[in-house]
Amino acid sequence: MASPGSREWRAVCDKFRDAQNLSDVESRKDPENEPFRSKYKARELLREIHGALKAFGGGGGEDDDTDADGDGDAGSAFGRGWPGDSERGMRAARLGVVEYCLGVNHVETEELSAGEEHLMNCLKLLHKFSVTDSNVSLSIQVRNQLGILWAGRDETEKAQGFLETAEAIYAYYMKEAGQPPMDLTDFFVLEEDQLSQQEKTKRFEMAYTHTMYYLAQVYKNVQQYERAGQYCHSTLQRQLQFNQFEPMEWAINAATLSQYYITKSRFMEGRHCLAAAGVIADLAGEVPSEAAAQENEAEYEKREQLRQKRADIARCWIKYCLNLLQDAKKLLEDNIGELDPDRQAEMKRARRNEEEEKEQGRKSAVLFGSSDTFDSICALEEKVSCTFPLEFEEARAIFLVGQEYVNQAKEYFQMDGHVTDHIEILQDHSALFKVLAFFEEDLERRCKMHKRRVDMLEPICKDLNAHHYLLVCRQLQFELAEAYNEMMNLKLSLADRQDDLDAHTVKKFNFLCASSIKYYQMFLDSLRSPDGKFPDQLENDVLRPALVAKFCVARLQSKIITTSLSVQLENLNRSLEDYSFVVQYCEQHPEAKNAAETELELSEEMLTLLPLKINRIQAKMATSN
Repeated sequence: MASPGSREWRAVCDKFRDAQNLSDVESRKDPENEPFRSKYKARELLREIHGALKAFGGGGGEDDDTDADGDGDAGSAFGRGWPGDSERGMRAARLGVVEYCLGVNHVETEELSAGEEHLMNCLKLLHKFSVTDSNVSLSIQVRNQLGILWAGRDETEKAQGFLETAEAIYAYYMKEAGQPPMDLTDFFVLEEDQLSQQEKTKRFEMAYTHTMYYLAQVYKNVQQYERAGQYCHSTLQRQLQFNQFEPMEWAINAATLSQYYITKSRFMEGRHCLAAAGVIADLAGEVPSEAAAQENEAEYEKREQLRQKRADIARCWIKYCLNLLQDAKKLLEDNIGELDPDRQAEMKRARRNEEEEKEQGRKSAVLFGSSDTFDSICALEEKVSCTFPLEFEEARAIFLVGQEYVNQAKEYFQMDGHVTDHIEILQDHSALFKVLAFFEEDLERRCKMHKRRVDMLEPICKDLNAHHYLLVCRQLQFELAEAYNEMMNLKLSLADRQDDLDAHTVKKFNFLCASSIKYYQMFLDSLRSPDGKFPDQLENDVLRPALVAKFCVARLQSKIITTSLSVQLENLNRSLEDYSFVVQYCEQHPEAKNAAETELELSEEMLTLLPLKINRIQAKMATSN
């Protein structure tokens, strides 16, 4: 082997440095018609280094024929501790670094098979040596790359094997040694240019952070969502701890993780992720002004990226508030969807008993942030509760936070240019009003909340092109039908308190019935074929909505108030026809019974009762004639 200070060795070190510069820096400047020009130049230098090492006698371990394929067994990665491990292991690691760099180079130039070959060569060179400070970082990084490679080929099990072995190697090394190991660049620098211990630690920890990040993706792909969430959380923690993050990217990942916690009703963790996302996002700097963006293309791109990502975080906050309210509603409602006072009182007692336990849980929660950011994160958390609201004022406080983020999100996701996103935000806003109405005791105020839903969704539904946005139109039609139906039910409850209904009340009630019927019918008509035929068999995604719509139309038809017996008879016959559809469809398609069990039961009951009512009206009409 050439001596460290020799001219030959200096030439090797210079080539390695130049190869790194070409790959990491110069490649960013490559023209579009030659996207890999610098990568190819780096590859040639690496090949020259590889040949020089062979000539120097640096191929330690290449005579070993151990097969490293699969690497699923973590224990085998720790080697056999051969005699002379230090000197021969160093030579093998040095050659392994070049094989590793060649492997990454080929992968980055989309030559995956060649990349895999070089990465496996690296793995085989290291395979028979114990984990030491000279090869541990390389051992982890080569497995990270192989994990990415196999994951990209949808070979998740192989990817998982490499990455879990990398994780085990890290744990083993930290337990046995703990000091910062050699970095890959340390093999090709002069002694005076060696990295500091602090920098070595940072790079080693970064390699392991990548392992955890890739494992999070693998566990998500194999539907181990709990483990995926844990690894994602740990990745974000480590990025903050070692200052290895880009603020806005980190913030988006934290906000995305919050959505996992929210679906598991772990609102404390979800809120903490979102608060941390908001604080870290601010580190990305101010959004450039519109004037600056118009004058400079780079400023325009920065402005758009920051605005979009902050709007994305706002949307995650909306989901947090909405899910917290909806989960509380599920716990508090009775079997007809109204607030259960007994359940409410029970949950209030349970909350008082759990205050101390809650505080302890808060302290033991997995937290983000350094001393510089922790106070800011906590301050943002305090703006919204993470406990279930049990009465209107508590629900309203959460609603107002959600509504604030709705307004923030709409500033970027405007109807002009972001149609689908804008409508989804409006639908979430509507859902916030809907769930808040559940907590409101005053029926008139509840009715006004549903009117707000109608006011925000109806203009969009009327203007939207149903041909291009069929699914969205169906969603809006169904939601508007439900909102009008809710208002009709509330007006019906208010009417029951009155002795006599005045003409204005009757007109308003009938308008709400007719409006709900109209939108349910629009939804049902959207299911028809181009020639106007209603499908003989409904698709699974519209099966329940279609049967519910038919049932609701039947019910609404029979509720319309009229003094005309002939009109009343006509409405009841239409109602009977729609109830019959629900029953007959479920008889012809037994699998549909589970989709609309309650509606089917009530429809069968109405098929018995309605004919009696129709007969009485017909008898009355015959008598009056």
